[in-house]
Amino acid sequence: MATFKQAPPGNAKSGEKNFKTKCAQCHTLEKGGGHKQGPNLHGLLGRISGTAPGYTYSVANKNKAVVWEEDALYEYLLNHKKYIPGTKMVFPGLKKPQEGADLIAYLKETAGA
Repeated sequence: MATFKQAPPGNAKSGEKNFKTKCAQCHTLEKGGGHKQGPNLHGLLGRISGTAPGYTYSVANKNKAVVWEEDALYEYLLNHKKYIPGTKMVFPGLKKPQEGADLIAYLKETAGA
């Protein structure tokens, strides 16, 4: 069983700003919305990695088969290339751990997660 760093409490308002500046160019959040360069993130929490219908994931992402719970997503946001070697995500990662916590708070509030 994997052990994750626990995500600190997040601020959804700050997470919204982070999403708009760092994520929205590649991801959408709307239920039933399309994919961009990255998958639609609606309903992400509780979903198994590599399983959003209609998106072509890397083999590494499909094979990881992690359930996106808060702590797993937090680790991924801090260093996705280490967490899933071979992921296609080109974003360099979040610089500050609090940004990950804030982004997760925003996803929980906004993306049906």
